[in-house]
Amino acid sequence: MKKYILIIIFILFIIGCDNDFYKNIKDIKNPNDTLVLVNKNNKLKNDFIPDNLVKLDLNYSHAEKYLKEEAALEFYKLSEEAKKLNYRIVAVSGYRSYTYQEKLFEYYVETKGMNYTLMCSAKPGHSEHQTGLAIDVEGSNLDYNLFEKSKEFEWMKKNAHKYGFILRYPKGKENITGFKYEPWHYRYVGKEVATIIYNNKLTFEEYHKKFVK
Repeated sequence: MKKYILIIIFILFIIGCDNDFYKNIKDIKNPNDTLVLVNKNNKLKNDFIPDNLVKLDLNYSHAEKYLKEEAALEFYKLSEEAKKLNYRIVAVSGYRSYTYQEKLFEYYVETKGMNYTLMCSAKPGHSEHQTGLAIDVEGSNLDYNLFEKSKEFEWMKKNAHKYGFILRYPKGKENITGFKYEPWHYRYVGKEVATIIYNNKLTFEEYHKKFVK
């Protein structure tokens, strides 16, 4: 327990060291682009709903979840390949509206406090989930919070890029992404870009800085 508390304090310190988060915010002009960068400094409009949203087949998700069609089709392929190895990878969260994220953020603030909330939940308009390209996954241990401890995690980490997905908030990059390590959160960027990010151990922010003008 003491070790966990120290880790949380360390992450808060790292995130707090960057004074640029949620400052000099830019309105996103290309919200339907597969490579759109949504983070604490790039904001989607509150009425934005992505094009080509599809409801995920219940064989690959919990309840009623949505992704953009291209991301959904690649996730199906990923999940099917995992099944061949007796792995289970399903979606527990996909597209979220601005209003949904607003309520979720407020809930975390009320129950966990602002400092914790800022490192684990995006303010409305700043969540990748609103793009329809982000997905939270669960393994055979049936707890997305413990996805890292599932037998599926290592396979997902090593193979997700082959289907166009990246681990969006990697460990040790909190000062760049602005969020704590989330082993369950993946983002669809397409196979070519995902492979570049994977091979070079980049965050999506670092990719944009290096390759996107």
